[in-house]
Amino acid sequence: MPQVTVGIDIGTTSVKAVAVDDEGHVVARSRVPHSIVVPSPGRMEHDARRAWQTGPVKALSGLGEIDAKGVAVAAMVPSITAVDRRGRPMTPGLLYGDERGRTGAEHVPSTEGSGPEGVGEIVGFLRWTAEQAPTAAGYWPAQAVANKALGGPPAIDLGVAFTSMPLFGNDGWDKAICHDCGLSPDQLATVEFPGSQVGNLFGDGPPLAAGTVDVWCEQLVSGATASGDVHVVCGTTLIVWAMVADPVSAPGLWSVGGAKGLHMVGGASNAGGLFLDWANRMTAKVSSSERLDPSNLPVWVPYPRGERTPYHDASMRASLHGLDLTHGASAVQRAAWEASGFVVRHHLELAGVVVKRLVVTGGGTKVDGWMRALADVTGLPVHVAADPEGAARGAAFIARVAAGLESDVNDAERWARTGRIIEPDELWRRGADGRYATFLARSDPASGD
Repeated sequence: MPQVTVGIDIGTTSVKAVAVDDEGHVVARSRVPHSIVVPSPGRMEHDARRAWQTGPVKALSGLGEIDAKGVAVAAMVPSITAVDRRGRPMTPGLLYGDERGRTGAEHVPSTEGSGPEGVGEIVGFLRWTAEQAPTAAGYWPAQAVANKALGGPPAIDLGVAFTSMPLFGNDGWDKAICHDCGLSPDQLATVEFPGSQVGNLFGDGPPLAAGTVDVWCEQLVSGATASGDVHVVCGTTLIVWAMVADPVSAPGLWSVGGAKGLHMVGGASNAGGLFLDWANRMTAKVSSSERLDPSNLPVWVPYPRGERTPYHDASMRASLHGLDLTHGASAVQRAAWEASGFVVRHHLELAGVVVKRLVVTGGGTKVDGWMRALADVTGLPVHVAADPEGAARGAAFIARVAAGLESDVNDAERWARTGRIIEPDELWRRGADGRYATFLARSDPASGD
């Protein structure tokens, strides 16, 4: 009989759960949507009780009768909420890019921009949350809240912990920073090795792994494992990782170690699904009869809530340029897809790396127009993942390691599957080249436009 494990992914707009067999085939899946709360332009949060506590339990239940051999939870980073003694959230769940993270800036080392996430952001999150709930029993990220709800301890792995730098370092949670925020290190999540068993589901069920990072799980099952591959995660956040043989230092980008001795250079952008969904709501219903001219489209600056890499500027805002009376809703929509592709192209040009192909994962892989625009504006073949739930599938493989069914997380590469390959359209590529120049000029804060 196949040995099935479950991966749960707490995303920005929903919790996804998948049950996966030995060969990486999804045998059951469920999705529990939740809202993004935007109380002001610079803030973004979750109802942590709904999204982080009850959402994973409902998603797991939605799989039906599954004889799971292990369970693992992945989630976005960074995040934080205050919890009571039963692990129930007491404050909003703060998410990446929220302006309340900026108060951690004094703890940011001189190497800002070289790490895998917003260095210092979690310190600001923690300070604000502790001020709101000074009597809380703990202050946990989404992964820890979910693990507690599933019957285990509030445990995260080293990957999640290290995205909390400088709050977490080689000696564990920094006591001085914790004291500055008004709490003690023992109020934070426990930290374990990736793929380690930390408990059992609901106390006496299958092994439960330490909570992990969603993007790492996406990478494990992406198949982007060779120098010249670029892993593009088309989720609510757009993430670009170019695989290179040697370390790369590029302005505004992050550079981290990868699997098989490779290095990854790139970063995270707000020009993903969050921008595209917003842009689509700004237009009337798209008409399939509208004919588009590849040489004549408007250009979006795709940053309604600021930008992460490469600009690291939360004050940036979106704009639309070059509209004329021939443009309808379809043209504006295509322009939004192109803008997301322009961000990918800009990251790769800043990195200065030789690229062979884009390997694309995430929920956006279901949007054919987005995938085609990525190919057209970069001039690269796009290898689209066969299954959009990469983070949940990667977490399911982590669950196999926790259950003792696997010994090496990097063996998850065997689960990588390409659903289709999209080649660039030369006519659209030529038209996009001119618009890309406009995009660069309008996006750069130094231009004054």
